[in-house]
Amino acid sequence: MELAYVCDWERRPKSTHCPSVPLVCSWSCRNLVAFTTDLKNDDCGDPDVSHMIHIMDTEHPWDVYSISSGHAEVISCLEWDQSGSRLLSADGDGHIKCWSMSEHLVNSWKNVLSSSLEGDPIVALSWLHNGVKLALHVEMVSAPSPPSPPSSSEIKRRLFDFQSGSTNFGEKFSRVKFSPSLTLFGGKPMEGWLAVTVSGLVTVSLLKPGGALLTAGESLCRLRGRVALADIAFTGGGNIVVAATDGSSSSPVQFYKVVVSVVSEKCRIDTELLPSLFLRCTTDPMRRDKYPAVTHLKFLTRENSEQVLLCASNQSGSIVECWSLRKEGLPVNNIFQHRSPVVGEKQPTILKWRILTTTNDLERVSAVALPKLPISISNTDLKVASDTKFCPGLGLALAFHDGTIQILHRLSLHTMGVFYGSASSAGPSQRPGEESAIKRQRTGAPGLHFKTLQFSWTSLALAGVDNHGKLHMLRVSPSMGQVLEMNTTLRHLLFLLEYCMVTGYDWWDVLLHVQPGMVHNLVDRLHEEYMRQNQALQQVLATRIVAVKASLCKLSTATAARACDFHAKLLLIAISSTLKSLLRPHVLNTPDKSPGDRLSEICAKNMDSDIDKVMINLKTEEFVLDGPPLQSLQQLIQWVGDFVLYLLANLPNQGSVVRPGFGFMRDGASLGMLREMLVMIRIWGLLKPGCLPTFTATSDSQDSLQLLFRLLTKLWLCSRDDAPPQDPDESLIDECCLLPSQLLVPGMDWLPVNDGVIVKLQGKQPIRLHFGKSAALATPDGTGRTAGCQRTDNLRCVHMGVCPTEDSKACTRCGCVTMLRSPNKSNAMKQWEQRWIKNCLCGGLWRRIPPTLA
Repeated sequence: MELAYVCDWERRPKSTHCPSVPLVCSWSCRNLVAFTTDLKNDDCGDPDVSHMIHIMDTEHPWDVYSISSGHAEVISCLEWDQSGSRLLSADGDGHIKCWSMSEHLVNSWKNVLSSSLEGDPIVALSWLHNGVKLALHVEMVSAPSPPSPPSSSEIKRRLFDFQSGSTNFGEKFSRVKFSPSLTLFGGKPMEGWLAVTVSGLVTVSLLKPGGALLTAGESLCRLRGRVALADIAFTGGGNIVVAATDGSSSSPVQFYKVVVSVVSEKCRIDTELLPSLFLRCTTDPMRRDKYPAVTHLKFLTRENSEQVLLCASNQSGSIVECWSLRKEGLPVNNIFQHRSPVVGEKQPTILKWRILTTTNDLERVSAVALPKLPISISNTDLKVASDTKFCPGLGLALAFHDGTIQILHRLSLHTMGVFYGSASSAGPSQRPGEESAIKRQRTGAPGLHFKTLQFSWTSLALAGVDNHGKLHMLRVSPSMGQVLEMNTTLRHLLFLLEYCMVTGYDWWDVLLHVQPGMVHNLVDRLHEEYMRQNQALQQVLATRIVAVKASLCKLSTATAARACDFHAKLLLIAISSTLKSLLRPHVLNTPDKSPGDRLSEICAKNMDSDIDKVMINLKTEEFVLDGPPLQSLQQLIQWVGDFVLYLLANLPNQGSVVRPGFGFMRDGASLGMLREMLVMIRIWGLLKPGCLPTFTATSDSQDSLQLLFRLLTKLWLCSRDDAPPQDPDESLIDECCLLPSQLLVPGMDWLPVNDGVIVKLQGKQPIRLHFGKSAALATPDGTGRTAGCQRTDNLRCVHMGVCPTEDSKACTRCGCVTMLRSPNKSNAMKQWEQRWIKNCLCGGLWRRIPPTLA
């Protein structure tokens, strides 16, 4: 483990910390981190703790949004939903609030729903399960494990599959049959949340399709008792399991099955008592009274109610136990053992909690974090993971009061890695079994320690908030400090990047471990794996893989030009699909192919370099549109024309040094897409000349569009997918050399400004940041952009001036900037803008930025 960055608050002379206030933290699948602080504000004579919720994206940690939550008591729970766009908060007075983005901005939030159990503190909170569960197979075999223990040949075969790489994403990431907690008509999962209170009450709030909230409550058992700690898990059958304890290690840990249903527009909750357990340390004569309090109670995963982690503590130490629920045969009396069995009769069984493992005496535990990566933990899978040294998802994190963090195997609880705290900046990870990882100097003075921890969704990063309110971001190595070959490391990172592509999760935490020298190999291997998938899956992941490649290429100055190409390709794909969607068949009962598909087919077959001859084969009546839509899209059409001119004019300059545009020279699909759009633009220009792109030519008789199409066709013929690639001939290069003397070549604002923190985390030294204070992290991107150049709206393809005055928003992932308010009034342009109202071209989220940063 290594410290990546620390984000601290600005000095506040009138604020103090309250050590007794617990802190909570939650990390979403979109890499948004929500956390609380224990700041005590003395302003206006108010000595109470300011119950604030802070939300930040990990790429711009200084741009934190602090919500004045309105909670009157300490916030006890924070929970993101499965999409990472809504947040639940609960407090010690029984109030639950649901927060959603305002205008789809990560630094603007509003309260949209709330429920209340006045005076009954919430101790556990969770969204209802939506029935979506994905299993990640380290051995890349989708078939379930055989019932009998696998042979050594079976383990070797799975290990070989991992090392050679599977060609099908369905074998690596399989959908698991899992029922939602509650369904609507037709099987659609119903949204809502479930909470457990300190008095033993379970409450459910359901969000009805109309937006109303349906709430109900029920006791966990007939005799309600105090619940100090609780956790919630889900079963594949749609049931909910609640684990609860009164906080005393001598009391049993109770488990309850909760079934939620809706009957006659009313919510109904049924509960059932399940087998309970007593901590092992209470039955050990040497430790019976040593650890009187249960301080942490967690299911190992939310989708597995059969494994639970317990931590018992005293003032100076802790002990951790891992338990598993197993089905065991019920012994029968000797009288019935000699009875002849009935055909089909099975031995009676009973569910019983059995301890898996326990730790030795530890320093006092202050926080626990469990992995979210859905790794299968059968014995075979653990053996394959051990052989391949693939560790993400196998370890849980324990933070101690002496400031250290240990990663323990989540079943065996042996030490996998240690972080020694901020005092040593970034302590190195230790290999399992090394005694030096555990032995350290103990100091009597209370120091910095973590009060809350959270793993990222790939388990490659760990966020923690210490007792001074600082947020620490730590890298967690995929190999846990073991020395690996470069090929093995690349396979691990490639595997997790593919997982993010399939699930739609943000991959920022994977980029933490990518060094500049790995970028080229990762991009090439990712493309190879993508090309092995079936055509349908390739279409689904077409833009997502381009966004992943762009993120990777921004990590190295050597591949910055390729990042420019990938960003341009995202915009090119979006404009192409938008322009083709405007085409309408002339007759409604036309064949199965759309006008856009027929255009692509004809342009692929017709190799003529004369644009007018290509137009002859098209049904021009399908291209007839009203004037206003064409005129309003002129800025997008202008970008296409400028882009083609830039590519062709720079063809002679593409030598040993890779420049922006180099990636398109061998990309037959993209060149064909540009060729199709030039044909559409040519036809529309005959109907509405005002929509044509404007070029500054040296001759009034110059047909610019005809010239560009002819040169583009020659370049396309050299790189078609159905023919072996060829180098451009000398005549084409000579004609491209003459282009700048015939047409004025525009400058292209290729790449959004790279102002995130990820590009500065390549070194081993941690970065010190401050909340609310923007860090000047913009790096040269190889595009020749200067401080006083024109700022561009990257979505609308218009210039905003050198010093924009309009409020703008920027993508958290790629830095793409666009105006927050639409300056357009036409429906066609508004439809284009609505496509990107929630997400950027690359799929990243939006954040509001001041005009000076646009």
